[in-house]
Amino acid sequence: MSLNKSNPRLDLSDIYSPIAKSLDKVKDKISSLKDDEISDISPLVKHVISSKGKKVRPAITVLSSRFYPNDGVTSEIMAAAVEMLHIATLIHDDTVDNSNIRRGKETVSSLWGVDEAVVLGDYMFAASATFVCDTGNIRVIRRFAETIMELSKGQMNELANAFSPEQDMKGYLDRIYNKTASLFATAAESGAILSGAEENIVCALRTYGVNFGLGFQLIDDILDIASSVEKTGKPVGNDILQGIITLPVLTYKKNNPQDQCIERYFENPDDLQRADEILGKIGSDSVIEECIAIAYQYKQKAAKALESLPHTIERDCLHDLLEYVFLDGR
Repeated sequence: MSLNKSNPRLDLSDIYSPIAKSLDKVKDKISSLKDDEISDISPLVKHVISSKGKKVRPAITVLSSRFYPNDGVTSEIMAAAVEMLHIATLIHDDTVDNSNIRRGKETVSSLWGVDEAVVLGDYMFAASATFVCDTGNIRVIRRFAETIMELSKGQMNELANAFSPEQDMKGYLDRIYNKTASLFATAAESGAILSGAEENIVCALRTYGVNFGLGFQLIDDILDIASSVEKTGKPVGNDILQGIITLPVLTYKKNNPQDQCIERYFENPDDLQRADEILGKIGSDSVIEECIAIAYQYKQKAAKALESLPHTIERDCLHDLLEYVFLDGR
């Protein structure tokens, strides 16, 4: 079973090649945090910023800044802020979810402790905000603050509804917009704003970011069921074990309204045998294929948003990046 619908495998380094120098500057900006004189926090910072990641969000920011002539300085600062905010959310998510593995590495909470992980997450949030202030753009600063609020709302919604079977598709989509797509939207929108692009360009890139982010999270939720720990770098089936209802569960419940297996498991979440049975049901080919079809609708919406942009190498890169995340093995 594959998420790849006959697309050739894309190489991320090729997609990023037109912005490689800018991404190096973004990396250097983020790496400067590890030189903080506060020695107690420095090892933790080094651990999280050295984790292997695809840097999709900062790449979107930089690419989105290339549709209007500018020197690229503020967009590179913003790209670093976007990635640091993403890192901060991962630290907090892993802590809340009691996760031991992230990107194939031990999490901060598992190595140093929960309290330390919370403090480090707060530190990364604050550091990202200082970078955004360096852009000097009030609109971007405000949007960044709104994004932090949306991320928090998404996480709180997830916590409040854990192990509750009374969740629907609208609530799920609202949650993944807040938890994931909001940051993708801000990454794209802020790059365009900081470049001085016209408002129609800003709006098109925000639409791209929203739908990219929604599709990205849908694929992630599918892989949580249909992949392996070696491929994803985190435990498989972790969502259902945390009482989190995602697209595969909603799809299975829609197609099997008489089956109360989810409800029975949520009443006794210590029953791991029943959890395995549920994973087998919602991981069936028919369920996964239906979920993939839904995810591809958001991919198509993101691609459609790019059509109104000037046909440049940067637009091609944004399109290729969209293709990349929908390939098997993202």
